[in-house]
Order: sequence, then C-alpha cells, then structure tokens
Amino acid sequence: MKQPLEVLQLYPEHDYTLNGAFESRARRGPQRPLILFDDRTWSWEAFGAAFDAIARSLSARGIRKGDRVGVMARNSDGHVLMLFALARIGAIMVPVNPNFGVEEARYVLHNAEVSAVAASAECFATARDACGGLACAPWFILFDSSASDATELRDLMIHAPEIRLGEEVSGDDTCLIVYTSGTTGFPKGAMHSQRSFVTGGEAFVQRIHLQDDDRVMIVLPLFHINAMFYSVAGTLAAGAGMVIVPRFSATTFWQTAAATGATVVNLIEAMGMILVNRPRSEFRPDHRIRKLYGARQSVVDVFRNEFNIPHLIGGFGMTEIPGVTCTPFDNVHKPISMGPVGRHPDPARPWAQCRVVDDEGRDVGVNEVGEFVVKTPIIMQGYFRDPEQTRAAFRDGWFLTGDLVRRDEDGWFHFVSRKKDIIRRRGENIAGAELDRVIGSHPAVHEAAAIPVPAELGEDEILVAVVLKPGQSASAGDIAQWCRERLAPQKVPRFVLFVDDLPHTPTHKVAKQVLKSDQTIKTRAIDLLA
Repeated sequence: MKQPLEVLQLYPEHDYTLNGAFESRARRGPQRPLILFDDRTWSWEAFGAAFDAIARSLSARGIRKGDRVGVMARNSDGHVLMLFALARIGAIMVPVNPNFGVEEARYVLHNAEVSAVAASAECFATARDACGGLACAPWFILFDSSASDATELRDLMIHAPEIRLGEEVSGDDTCLIVYTSGTTGFPKGAMHSQRSFVTGGEAFVQRIHLQDDDRVMIVLPLFHINAMFYSVAGTLAAGAGMVIVPRFSATTFWQTAAATGATVVNLIEAMGMILVNRPRSEFRPDHRIRKLYGARQSVVDVFRNEFNIPHLIGGFGMTEIPGVTCTPFDNVHKPISMGPVGRHPDPARPWAQCRVVDDEGRDVGVNEVGEFVVKTPIIMQGYFRDPEQTRAAFRDGWFLTGDLVRRDEDGWFHFVSRKKDIIRRRGENIAGAELDRVIGSHPAVHEAAAIPVPAELGEDEILVAVVLKPGQSASAGDIAQWCRERLAPQKVPRFVLFVDDLPHTPTHKVAKQVLKSDQTIKTRAIDLLA
C-alpha cells in the first residue's frame, strides 16, 4: 500500500483547478476506468472529452464565469460531468435535493438565481415550476430523456461547437454552492472554491489512505458535501475510480458492492445501522470493500467482525468546513470520538487548527465542554449573497461550528451535542445527543430522539421519541429503567412516545425541529409521573 503522499506524487503538479487536477491524473493511463454508472463505464480520456464538449456547449448557450447552474437529480454520472464542465468555464454548480417539493426547490433556485437547470426526468416538472418567476428564465437540460422544452445532456456532448473557451479560470474561483439543510431557518448557500474542492480530495487521500487503484462506491447523495468533497474529490486526487449508485438501498448494497468491485465506501450512521439490522442473507462475503469512512462506535464490531471491513474511519466535518478531524487509519480508536485534527498528505502543508472555547471565546481546559471553533484551508468562501450570516459564522477568523465538544489529554475531540440540542432541566444542561445514544443502544430500540418539552414550573422536561426494531417490544418503563441504570437521575426522560418512524433531514439526521414543532407530541406521549 502506497503512503498518501506517494499517491499524490504519482502525478504532475497542477494549478488547483478541477480541470488542472483532472489533466494531471488523466495523463497516467487515460484508458483506466473513472466512473461506473448503470451500464456505462467512463474512462478518464472519454470523461475528459465529454465534459470539455459540454463546457463548450454551455459557453455557446451563454453560460459565463460566475453563473450558477442548478442540478436536480438522483445520483448519476451527469452530476460529475456538469461539475467538471461548469468548473472548466468558471461557472458554479448548485446541487438540489431531488426529494424537494416545488417550494423547497424554489427557495434554492431563486436564491442562487440560476441561469440553467440540469434535471432528471422525475425532477423536471418540479424544477421547472420552481423556476417560475425568475427574472431571467433559465433553460433546462435533461439527464435521461427528452422533452419539448429541454436539451438532453448527450446532445451537448454530441453537438458541441468548436469554440475556444473564454475567461481564465483559477483555483480561487467558486465551483460549488451547497445549501445547508436549514433546520434552524432558511437554507444558506455555502460557497466553495475549486482549490477547496481539490484540496479536500487530497485530505481524503490521507484520511483513508486512498490508492490509485481503489474504487469508491458513492451511495450518499451528490447534493451533499460528503459525497462531493470526499468521494468525488478523493477519487480525483488519487486518480482512482468511482461507482455511482442512484440512491442508497440496504437491500442491494452488498450485491452492488460485489458486482462493481468497490473497495471504499462512505456512509452515515443511520445507513450503517440499517445494514447492521438487515437480514444476513443479503450479505455478500465476496465483496471487496476494505475501507469505510463514517463508521460510528455503534456499528464498528459488526462491520469489522461480520462484514470483514478492516479499516473503519470516523471523523467530523460540516458543509462549511469539510474534513476537519478523523480517527487514525491504523484503527487506534476511542469510543464515540471525532478523532484528532486531520492533516494533509504533505506534512509541510499547514492544516486545520481547532479550539474548544466558552461563550466569550476563551479556551477551556482539558475535558471541559465548550464550542468547537476551527480554522482550516478547506473552508467556505462565505454564504452566497448573505454577508450578515457570513459574519455571524465567524469570530476573529475562527469558524463557529455550533457544536459542543471536549478535548481529552491526547488531543482527541469528543462530540457532546449541538448547542441548540441542549435540554435545560432542574438547573442542568443535558445533551440530547447523549440520550439519543444511550436509549438507541437498548436492544429493542432502532432509533431514538430526545427533545425538550415545557415543564410545569419552567425550564424543560425530557421527551424521547422511540422507534422499536421490527418484532421487538419495550414499555416506557423499560426505557426509563435503561436510562436509570446508565445516566444521572436528572437525565431520565419523563415522557416516552413510541412512533413508527422519525422525521429525517436529507442527510438522514433526525430532524428534531420537526418533533419540537409538533404541538401534540407531549399529549400523545406516556407521562411516567402520571
């Protein structure tokens, strides 16, 4: 296995544009497979020719440097083609969740003031309706079928004009605007430069020791920072290959992995738990996955010992600051840890700085809880056309994550809670995430979410919404007793509500704001003091 820096040194230096990084990798074996999607395989050479043709067609249709183009579709090779084609001319891709309804999509597409939208057939009507009322009506590109008022992506490749692309493009030009999930307000568009994207890929090479012959299976959505900045950018940086899966399916996950020869995959905790709880008849022991990013303590034993994946890496990042910390590749782990600060493959490159501070911005001591604040080379350029929110996200040049953490004596960071996921009960601050984790470890529980509800005498009481595993049973008293045996008395929930499922954000995190906004949730729950 090559060391991460050795992997990067396989290729010539470049200018930290996507096109520059691509060309440096493509020269070394242009016929190597880059993308597998459905029944298509793109070689590095063919992919380069295709996105160059698309770039010329976009330029001929009036797309200029700095223009925004929406992409609304399930995962496909079209996402990656559009990303590189737009970057080639200095334009900006705005990925949109394909599950959005018209109003949700309208906010993103109007806020970004898109000049064009590329969409799949299933998203086309929603995207078109969402663009109604834009000052300049965008034109539409279809990934997978024809329509009277849209151009097919393949037509942009086949009928590209022989023109010279215009303005110079630099690594500091914006290439992506990724909108946050908006759980605490309207979504904000985090802008990332081409340099940030390419550097993020290099950091991922270090994080999981990505090799030039690895094949990265992408099941996380390509409208999300993880799939873009880790899987796609990492594949680019290593000169590796990728397998694009339209959407995560637990039923076919192992079959797809085995059939495509995938060696690397990124997951989030919810996906890992789903796979752990699926019938073992779906498992394919002949899969070749050897590295998994996104492993949490709840799934490590099963993935290592039953699914035979030796390298399980966790870490921390956000839409605004991808890939800040990570657990070491050599599997020296601490339970429920974000790991130490990550680094670049080149030890001479300056990297992230992380602090834990109080509300006044003063550093707290070892193992004391405070807000996680960060300076890193892979950081957003700001929120699109929102200088007020951009200013509020920083203090003295440090990005404010809004996460409460503690740093141990070895320099490892441990997540405690979101600042806004704190329950104030009997004068104590209680982390909702801790309750979620403890109750979620009950053998009958599939998923749990603790939220505050008003107490009779002020402050909060704890309500936990619980989803049981199929065929399992537990009472509210069982849940409370489980907590009594593991938590301080003030952390034991008063209210327990059993539900069939919990609301989730597009990235599969529990949408606690939805639970908190339900005016009936307290009356439907079992009151253990009644």
